[in-house]
Amino acid sequence: MGTAIGDILPLALGVAISPIPIIAAILMLLTPKAGSTATSFTAGWILGIAVAYAVIVVIASAVGLHTSSGGNPTTATIKIILGVLMLGLAVKQWKGRPAPGAEPTMPGWLAAIDKVTPGKALGLGFALSAVNPKNLLMIVGAAVAVANLGVSGGAITVAGIVFTVIAASTVAVPVIAYFAAREKATVWLGELKSWLTANNATVMAVLLLVIGVVMIGKGIGGY
Repeated sequence: MGTAIGDILPLALGVAISPIPIIAAILMLLTPKAGSTATSFTAGWILGIAVAYAVIVVIASAVGLHTSSGGNPTTATIKIILGVLMLGLAVKQWKGRPAPGAEPTMPGWLAAIDKVTPGKALGLGFALSAVNPKNLLMIVGAAVAVANLGVSGGAITVAGIVFTVIAASTVAVPVIAYFAAREKATVWLGELKSWLTANNATVMAVLLLVIGVVMIGKGIGGY
């Protein structure tokens, strides 16, 4: 159990540190429909992480990615490939960062976030967590790592809950803070949004670089 949770923690943090979904949640909280849209978005975000993790764990377990006495070359190779892909995304993020003093380029759909309905917010949250390439790499890495250990179904479930809670925390906390102390939270959320907007590319590049190197190292150690 401890090994499984230890393996997924860096990857859960990798999903959690996702500036764009956090910015989207904050923008929803600053609209007149804050209660319904932000809550739906958070629910979709959590659901996407949980469903993607569960599906990939089932697939990984079905194809026999558990560790043998001599290691599992297939799992090791998957980890290396995931690590290389993360490094590729890190380079892309670094090259795409804005020049000093330039206005950061953000996804166009953020500009229309005030028009999002609760249903669309739910779908958007699900898509950003389960379909986003960066998050999907992290979730696949976590699911493969747990399946590789050959632990019991209970341990897989607990690891999945821990992964989902940590991965979803950074989107959920601003929403909880807003409803707990709306006036104070509004100022804090505005400052956080500005910082994340300005540093999105750099944060993502560093994060992907670190976790990519860790994944490659774990993969090499698995042969």
